[in-house]
Amino acid sequence: MALRTIRTIGDDVLTKTCKPVKEITPRIRTLIEDMIETMYAADGVGLAAPQVGVLKRLVVIDVGEGPFVMINPRILETSGEQTGNEGCLSVPGKTGQVTRPNYAKVLAYNENMEEVEIEGTELKARAMLHEMDHLDGKLYVEKVEGELMDIEAESEEEAG
Repeated sequence: MALRTIRTIGDDVLTKTCKPVKEITPRIRTLIEDMIETMYAADGVGLAAPQVGVLKRLVVIDVGEGPFVMINPRILETSGEQTGNEGCLSVPGKTGQVTRPNYAKVLAYNENMEEVEIEGTELKARAMLHEMDHLDGKLYVEKVEGELMDIEAESEEEAG
């Protein structure tokens, strides 16, 4: 396993639409392992393949329940609404208010190319939908309501 370089806003790879994963190859297995390691090293809850420069429809997420993989994910259902602070490893040091569905059900393949349905609410739903946006070349900054804020400034506001 190895840490991968996380691409940041302004890198063209983050604006491109990803291609489906057709089969699990040794390179894809290595990519999944590297992405999980990179996500943890960066204190993230999710990471999409384009964030490490690979244009494949592949996401890893861990919201505290252990890591899971979504390959070629498709949204089956969403409902409700939540508004909260969102950040991104590709937009370091920034956060902003984003409204997303509070519930999401996604159909995807796991690391063994077995079809799985993954459901989540609150942070899990937010993370799944945020990472899936990356697969279509979209960053959360396009959905921010109001201004992007510096993470340090926001922490001072909450403390004060």
